[in-house]
Amino acid sequence: MATHTHPATRSSGWTTFAAVLMTVGGVLAVFQGIAAIAKDDVIVETRNYSFSWSTTGWGWIHVILGAVIFLAGLALFTNALWARFLGVLLAGLSMLANFVWLPHYPLWSIVVIAVDIAIIWALCAGPQRSDR
Repeated sequence: MATHTHPATRSSGWTTFAAVLMTVGGVLAVFQGIAAIAKDDVIVETRNYSFSWSTTGWGWIHVILGAVIFLAGLALFTNALWARFLGVLLAGLSMLANFVWLPHYPLWSIVVIAVDIAIIWALCAGPQRSDR
C-alpha cells in the first residue's frame, strides 16, 4: 500500500522549482553583495547613470535581500500560502534591485531579472490539483 503525502503539505513541481531558484539565487545575491562591499574595484561602473548609489550601499542591499530571499525559498518547500505571497513580493523586489544594478553588472542583472520572472510565474501558476 502506497503512502501519500497530504496535498496541502506537499509542494507542487512549480513551487519546488521556484523554491530552488530562490534558495540558489539568494545565496548568489549574498555573494554578489559581499563582493561589492569588500572591494569596490571589482564592479564596473558607467558614468552619468541616473541611479547613482555607492557600490557598498548596493552591496548591503543585495546581502540583506539575498538572505531574506534564501529564507523565503526554504519556506516555500513547506508550500505555505504566505511563503508563496512572500516569494512573489521578494522576486519583484529583486527585479527592481537588479534593474538599478544594471550599470554595474548588466549581463548578470538581466539574467537575475529573467530568473525572477520565472519565479513569479511558477508561484502564480500554483499547485495543480488532481481528482485521483
